[in-house]
Amino acid sequence: MLRPERMSRVSVTGSKPVMDEVIGTVHDLHLLHLTEYDGSWEGFAPGDPVEGADEAAEKLVTVRSLKTILDVDEDDVEAANQVVTEEGLERELEEVRQEVNELDDRRDELRDELRGVEEQVDAMEPFVDLGIDIDLLSGYDSLAVSVGQADPESVEAALAGSDVDAYEVFAGEEVVGVFAYTDEATLQSTLVEATFTELEVPDGEGSPEEHLETLQQRKADLEADLEAVEGELDETAEEVGAFLLAAEEELTIEVQRREAPLSFATTENAFVAEGWIPTAEYDEFVATLHEAVGEHVEISELEQAEYDDDGHVTDREPAGGAGSPEPTAAADGGDVATDGGDAGSADDREAAADGGTVTMGASDPPVVQNNPGGVKPFESLVEIINRPKYSELDPTVILFLTFPLFFGFMIGDVGYGLLYTGLGFWLMRSFDSDVVKSLGGIAAWAGGFTTLFGFLYGELFGLPLYQLYPSGAPPIHKGLQPHYVYYAYAWLLLSGIAGVAHIVVGRLFDFVNNLEHGVGEAFLESFSWIIATVGLWGWVFTRTATNAKPNFMWEVFATEGATNPVTGAAIENVAVPLGFTGFPFIELFTIPGLGLVMDPTLLLLIVGLVMVAVAEGAIGIIESITETFGHVVSYTRIAAVLLAKAGMALAVNLLVFGATLSEGEFHFIFFMDEVADPEAIVFSGLVNGEGAVMLLVGALAGLVVLVLGHLLVLVLGITSAGLQGIRLEYVEFFGKFYEGGGKAYLPFGHDREHTAD
Repeated sequence: MLRPERMSRVSVTGSKPVMDEVIGTVHDLHLLHLTEYDGSWEGFAPGDPVEGADEAAEKLVTVRSLKTILDVDEDDVEAANQVVTEEGLERELEEVRQEVNELDDRRDELRDELRGVEEQVDAMEPFVDLGIDIDLLSGYDSLAVSVGQADPESVEAALAGSDVDAYEVFAGEEVVGVFAYTDEATLQSTLVEATFTELEVPDGEGSPEEHLETLQQRKADLEADLEAVEGELDETAEEVGAFLLAAEEELTIEVQRREAPLSFATTENAFVAEGWIPTAEYDEFVATLHEAVGEHVEISELEQAEYDDDGHVTDREPAGGAGSPEPTAAADGGDVATDGGDAGSADDREAAADGGTVTMGASDPPVVQNNPGGVKPFESLVEIINRPKYSELDPTVILFLTFPLFFGFMIGDVGYGLLYTGLGFWLMRSFDSDVVKSLGGIAAWAGGFTTLFGFLYGELFGLPLYQLYPSGAPPIHKGLQPHYVYYAYAWLLLSGIAGVAHIVVGRLFDFVNNLEHGVGEAFLESFSWIIATVGLWGWVFTRTATNAKPNFMWEVFATEGATNPVTGAAIENVAVPLGFTGFPFIELFTIPGLGLVMDPTLLLLIVGLVMVAVAEGAIGIIESITETFGHVVSYTRIAAVLLAKAGMALAVNLLVFGATLSEGEFHFIFFMDEVADPEAIVFSGLVNGEGAVMLLVGALAGLVVLVLGHLLVLVLGITSAGLQGIRLEYVEFFGKFYEGGGKAYLPFGHDREHTAD
């Protein structure tokens, strides 16, 4: 789980006559992540596509274009597992292409014509408002006519103050028509002063109302024709959708196979293909290829490699022995030779003889994260940062163990937990997207832990479930109730302890990642921070400098009745009885002249800081303050969100049900037979009104507040607990060791869903 699946670099060498069969077999296996040949071998060149690749690619473009035109949705078409032959595909594809293109062209023509008619309708409507026949608005020798949008009064004023001797203004609701005894230029310059927006007079004669009716009828006819054509396209999509999906799949496979030689190193008679496969699949890979082409192909496992951060091989186990050069095919295209033949330049062969491995290009192994099913959804959270490198530990399993735990602890409510879980399962079952399914899996796990902690806290949508427990009280409390405030102190301390543990695990991951630099350097780079962090927080929990430390540190995890080691008083309020009253102070020695009494934790802190200074320099000392103290304190947001969400749920329930505060606990009035002490009422509650009318109004208002309030808490649980939890993972945890940048494993091949081989 912590390491990606081990990968092997393999080389497949053979003669050109068997290349097509090798490509088909490798494609069907869907195992080999091909490495692109970089052109570095003397006498080898990148291969050419197999004949017919261009034609297949053109057909594939055609099929995808037809899918787009018909809006074929893969989710709406049942997998038919059709057998697609070359002749049948070409014949049916041409028929579908002609039919669809004719309908599409017709649809485009109708859309263009409809767009033109709509523009004419828009242009004619103002003239209907004006109410003057169209042929009367133009064609005069001595009159200038202009129609436009303007304020009639401003038009009248502009004309009255101009040199125009005679004019007439006709006004509709939004349109003004002006007839003036002058020339067009004079009229236009006059109307400029009235902010006149001129409209073009449409062609035609007679009433604009009649023209508008004709245009609207034409528009309706075009819309009906367009609807009919789109209906035909929809019917065609239903009829040929399965065929197009099958054709696309078959052509995709054909193009992949025909273009595969572009990644190969080839001579006139031979080829070499190289790539990565999971090491566990190597035997199957070899057996299947030999079964297909016999001894006409040579398969070599070049290395089983782990890589450092710089891409250098740190572990190699070549199948043929270290230093064996690349096998190549004989120049005559016959059986495979393994004597090193033309396998690269003399420098390449010399490198191989010295223990190296000649490969066709720099290629780090792709990363296949090796996590069980329940952990898989959390890989999506890791990939938000980046896929882990092949040389890195995969933090997915730690994310799986901690994120739902943090989330559930912060929300801790049976009602919210069941809703989160239900939402998660709904997302997993209702969507095909891998990302959405992963989010559903994360939500389900987070909801499960929320429900678990809800039972431990004894809460259902913020309401107590104390009657479920034989003792009359749940095992733990959130600490929001005044009587149980010491639980809040306990969770504050526990958040800090969780922070120390989380950060230490991150540094342990960093230590393992740094082992490639040597144990000593890795210890100095990683354990220096662990020692400093543990030393600082160990000192915080020791019974030293007690005046600067709160008394609850020695009480909330003690045992009831024990003596507070600082105050000497009996401890009454214990959250979790672990018997912890602080680490005892152990004096190791005193530093002369400083009066500094050294204990083990303080010694650890100093040793750790010295190691940090050696490893990181002066800047490391500054960073150590932020990391050893600030990063741990950052985890107290867990306790803060816990109290904030509990407070919001309490506020909603208090508004709706009303509550009294008695002996440090809230008791909801709605669930009480009677209120023993009216003076203890904090709020009477919306649903506890007096009289039929007030009771009804209060019940309706209370229902709205109850639903919307808890819905808000539910959503804020995601945006606060979820985001704060993932922030701790990304910043405080990942920041200690994680870089990412691994390549996805994309094996050559295609999973058939719509065709049969």
